[in-house]
Amino acid sequence: MGTGLVRGFLAAQVLSADDILVYDVDSQRLEALVADTTVRAAADNQAVVTQSEAVLVAVKPQVIEQVLRPLAPHFASGQLLISIAAGIGLAQLREWVGPAPALVRVMPNILCTIQQGAAAYCADDEVTDSQQQLVEQLLGSVGAVAQVPEKLMDAVTGLSGSGPAFAAVFIEALADGGVAAGLPRDVALQLAAQTVAGAGQWVLTHGNPAQLKDMVTSPGGTTASGLCQLEARGLRSAAVEAVVAAARRSQELGS
Repeated sequence: MGTGLVRGFLAAQVLSADDILVYDVDSQRLEALVADTTVRAAADNQAVVTQSEAVLVAVKPQVIEQVLRPLAPHFASGQLLISIAAGIGLAQLREWVGPAPALVRVMPNILCTIQQGAAAYCADDEVTDSQQQLVEQLLGSVGAVAQVPEKLMDAVTGLSGSGPAFAAVFIEALADGGVAAGLPRDVALQLAAQTVAGAGQWVLTHGNPAQLKDMVTSPGGTTASGLCQLEARGLRSAAVEAVVAAARRSQELGS
């Protein structure tokens, strides 16, 4: 995800390669990113912290404590720390890094790699207006961004954080249906993906998925027959339960 965000920021030209200093414990991954993007490589995490106005920590929640605790003495007052670790709250981050940096917690998703992401963030009271604007500028350059209360971040993780995988399964299932009905696999997948992408764009433009559904559904028609099957087999309830389960797992990771 860190690599995806870096590539997205560069593609959107919200940052230049000279603006970005990166470090990864995996030297091969670090070298590949630097070679491909010409961003600058740091010798270690401490170097990133001491040379940056804002620090983005893009590691898994299982390892973020061991990454941040040794860095606590090196943060400067008013510096910005942005974490994308699922489930790790602002209070926990504060315990690990001490009083110096302002803290922002972000949940992006993988679609930021194609500048079609959906992200939400929450900020602590130390974050300045200019720092908040920076966060929104960065996230907005790779997709949609919303600010939410911290208590809703687990719900964001379950919906837009995990959602691309859920949507991918649905696209795959639509394509399987097209193949079962006689279409070649490549044609079925292209039509399925474009249909879902187009439906998403329609909802973003018009704001009412029920209206789109009703526009397509004629009385006694083909869509009505298909919708009956989706409802009978629990697609709607399964989707709701998937988001709630993912949000619950986010809470567990934070505890």
